Amino acid sequence: MKKNKKNPWADHYTYQAQQEKYPARSVYKLKEIQKKYRLIRPGNAVLDLGCAPGSWLLYVSEILEKTGFITGIDQKKISIHIKTPHAIMVDDIFEVAERDRLDGAPFNVVLSDMAPNTTGRKDVDALRSLRLCEAALHMAQKYLQPGGHFVCKIFQGSDTQEIIDAVKASFESHQLYRPKTTRKASKEIYIIGLGMKSENVPS
Repeated sequence: MKKNKKNPWADHYTYQAQQEKYPARSVYKLKEIQKKYRLIRPGNAVLDLGCAPGSWLLYVSEILEKTGFITGIDQKKISIHIKTPHAIMVDDIFEVAERDRLDGAPFNVVLSDMAPNTTGRKDVDALRSLRLCEAALHMAQKYLQPGGHFVCKIFQGSDTQEIIDAVKASFESHQLYRPKTTRKASKEIYIIGLGMKSENVPS
């Protein structure tokens, strides 16, 4: 495989994503998660946090087709075409988390592939990732239907157990999952909450 000067991290999945018309290789992580846990079903309302450049949105739309609704939020503007009814917001997750209403809510599934701008310092990056996970979990607690599911990426660090315990307290069960398509050098894992407890859903 030839080196890609524009993207030195390019690999088999990068080129596969290009061939299959996905904006990024991250789509294969969600495909693995979906194959294993079957979280998303036709007719669902899905919230995608950190949705740029749009690979997860496209894949979710393939599952839902025209039967559900997708809400995407990211600080970056994206330009993709999806068939599913949707609302795409260019906004800051920490600001959105404090609002009282959100298009598409309540949701069956909340997805977060958010990642901080990395500094090269693993402790700092892990802490920033934790803060994003806390915001994502807050959104899930606020907008998920009882029985709904949650997927959140986090960079592992000394405080990772903190967010794992918070997910454990809010859901009937939880799993930690590292997709096979994750780069070997990456410290990321996905925390999966299955079945939002009804007592955690605001009345």
